[in-house]
This record gives sequence, C-alpha cells and structure tokens, in this order.
Amino acid sequence: MDPEPISARDAAVRLRRRPSTFRKWRERYAARVIGREQRRIYYDWRDLATIDGCLARGEEVPATPEKRDELRASLRERWQGA
Repeated sequence: MDPEPISARDAAVRLRRRPSTFRKWRERYAARVIGREQRRIYYDWRDLATIDGCLARGEEVPATPEKRDELRASLRERWQGA
C-alpha cells in the first residue's frame, strides 16, 4: 500500500496524543517520514497507527517501518481469514 501522509498535528488529533510524541517515535522507532513542507514534517499514517496499536496492546514495536508493514499485512490476513 502507498503511504498516507499526515502531519504530526493531524495525527495527534486522530490518535489522541501530543504532536511531540511523533518526534520521539521518529527517534525511538524510526517512524516513517514521508516528506517535509516548510517546517512541517509528514509521517506515514499507517506506520504511526501501527506503532500506536503495538503500544496499546503491550507488544514490542517492530524495529523498522518495513517490519511494521509486514506486521500490518499479517494482521490484515488474519482478520480477513476470520
């Protein structure tokens, strides 16, 4: 799937977190950055949502965006097969 760009401010509203959280996630989990426009950084929404989901479930967050892509694919297969 193609990345879905989202600003830290918009992601904060959707995930009910502070925008600064995503800067920390970029450092800690290598959250995928899609691009920059002036001073605004755009992240991949699906990557942020996957990190948030892992944390909410108390699971270890996969170390790379690619590993999180694989996790999302496996979760999607599991739920579609159910």
